[in-house]
Amino acid sequence: MKQPPRRTLVAGNWKMNGLARSLGEVEALARALGGDDPPPCDVMIFPPATLLAPMAAVVRRACPFVTLGGQDCHADAGGAHTGDVSAEMLADAGAGAVIVGHSERRQDHGEDDAAVRAKAAAAHRAGLISIICVGETLEQRRTGRAADVVSRQLVGSMPQASDGANTVIAYEPVWAIGTGLTPEPGDIEDMHDAIRRRVATLVGAEAGYMRILYGGSVKPDNAATILAIDHVDGALVGGASLKAVDFCAIITTYQARQSA
Repeated sequence: MKQPPRRTLVAGNWKMNGLARSLGEVEALARALGGDDPPPCDVMIFPPATLLAPMAAVVRRACPFVTLGGQDCHADAGGAHTGDVSAEMLADAGAGAVIVGHSERRQDHGEDDAAVRAKAAAAHRAGLISIICVGETLEQRRTGRAADVVSRQLVGSMPQASDGANTVIAYEPVWAIGTGLTPEPGDIEDMHDAIRRRVATLVGAEAGYMRILYGGSVKPDNAATILAIDHVDGALVGGASLKAVDFCAIITTYQARQSA
């Protein structure tokens, strides 16, 4: 059966990086991509919460084709949760999306699948796209449990209302994040195919419209290989998204592949 079209998404997760002076990187990205002309793929940037509102102002002026997002949200809309940020607050600050379940949140903050599911549901409640992250550790891959681990994470982390419009899945093997290591292209293809088949058991035909990104040491020199892999609908980029020149190189790699 022919798969429905899915627009490629290149998303940049700044993590705990960036100060006010870093806002210039967004303007530099707009200039590098050709000003007001949008690229042939969707572009998202997830800055730290301190930069979300000021970056939204820059995006409106310099590169309106970029969607901004938060790196996490609380499941509640408000309340006595010191230091937390709700999905509604992110939307109010200019976000259109939010990352939930990133391995660094699962590991550093002990977030389980139920917590991730609640946060994704909160994102949908606030009108945000949820980027739900899944991925296995190196030990889980070496012992042949990678597919089972990712399958369980999908089942536990995806709200029932997930569909192609409000949800993106990001496969990020934990052992590849920030290490410079990446799985073999065949392994990425197999996992992305398995993810789509598992998602189909959860949301039916909507799985064909849901984008599945690869994340984990995506850089300008390997982006062409990764974006050419079957079942890969884009990339969730970490460190390489902090500099406009590197992030633009990844985006234009996709553009070059499309025009080839």
